[in-house]
Amino acid sequence: MSHVIQLIHPLADESLLALRDHTTPMPEFRRHAQRIARMLVLEATRALPRKKAIVETPLETFEGHQSARPVIFVPVLRAGLAMLFAGMELMPDARVGFVGLERDEKTARATEYYCKLPGDLANSRICVIDPMLATGGSMDDTVRAIKQAGGSDIFAVCIVAAPEGIQRMLEQHDDVTLVVAAVDRELDANKFIRPGLGDFGDRYFGTV
Repeated sequence: MSHVIQLIHPLADESLLALRDHTTPMPEFRRHAQRIARMLVLEATRALPRKKAIVETPLETFEGHQSARPVIFVPVLRAGLAMLFAGMELMPDARVGFVGLERDEKTARATEYYCKLPGDLANSRICVIDPMLATGGSMDDTVRAIKQAGGSDIFAVCIVAAPEGIQRMLEQHDDVTLVVAAVDRELDANKFIRPGLGDFGDRYFGTV
């Protein structure tokens, strides 16, 4: 059964406030985006299965644990790339797939223009990363593409989500877990998240 995990942490609250502030300069926006993305990825991989591993410390043999399931990141282009950098910093051996979707500002519908996914999706934890979950259309389409390619252990990881997007995901993908930092009030008439933080991609990449 699908469910929503909301990140609760004072550092996440601090970074969310900075991301929402329209006066936050690009370097600071990027720094806070990376910090909160790292926290979200850690939450999405908290329950990864583990296996025992033995190493030699300088003094003795030690038995610990390591991940027993590979992770694949699938950023929804373009804004998802901002969260990818944080994920790969934590897991440099993770593979990466790409799904490119472009939203029509008039209809709010997304059109796929690129899709390239790694193999062995069936045996991996797949983190679909997109900073903003608005209508849920892009996330819905991305998850469908992953499922069609054989993926099933899927987490949708977003910084800010609208109730409408969450509801769509719960209805369309009851086997996907959502990990979010904030659930905002609503979508406005133009399908923008309120209170939101503006266009994440533009603010992160400097294309405002």
